[in-house]
Amino acid sequence: MKFIVVASQKGGCGKTTLAAHLAVAAELAGSGPVMLIDTDPQGTLTYWWKERSSKVPGLIQRNDLRQYAGAPNLLSDIESLRQFGAQFVIIDTPPGFTSEIEQAIQFADLVVVPVRPSPHDLRASAATVQLAKELDKDTMFVLNSAIVRSRISSDAIVALSQFGPLAPVVLHQRLDYASGMIDGGTALENKPNSLAAAEMKALWSFIADRLEGRIDIALRQVG
Repeated sequence: MKFIVVASQKGGCGKTTLAAHLAVAAELAGSGPVMLIDTDPQGTLTYWWKERSSKVPGLIQRNDLRQYAGAPNLLSDIESLRQFGAQFVIIDTPPGFTSEIEQAIQFADLVVVPVRPSPHDLRASAATVQLAKELDKDTMFVLNSAIVRSRISSDAIVALSQFGPLAPVVLHQRLDYASGMIDGGTALENKPNSLAAAEMKALWSFIADRLEGRIDIALRQVG
């Protein structure tokens, strides 16, 4: 069982959308069972999941998301997930620098840090990366909401590659990602032939290969 933690100190960088799409991509690729854990008190991922017609991937639910109890419950969840036979667990985290993020990262096989191509996002990602390094965890940047053939996106790729491994798949600013989340869906399900779906399938394929040891992520670091 492999744990993927989607984390960033910066709010609005697309953590929940990425977590949901990666989980669906994993299921569609035959990598399941996949389970989601929502540690964000806002519960956005949970509300999305409850709107789904399909209950795959699964979700660890909380009776009161505002009172997420942290590590003890997470340990209990992990034991339940092992008994369930989950192959991948994807954990969505709140923005900021919280105990929930630190607790989740402690269990991570890979920390995925989505970053939008802006100076504020680049600076905000530093704290998350530093925490992951302190806990000796593999970390991977994912450039999110990039503008096709824009200089700022190209500059962001260069900047990120100086601080750690960067996924070779760039997620571009596409309406299908946001619209796909309506009513519990994803771009992969609502528009399977879209560019958004193709990007997410490619990203999951890379992550799965990395976690199974078929790719040394350090070799993909640019610069």
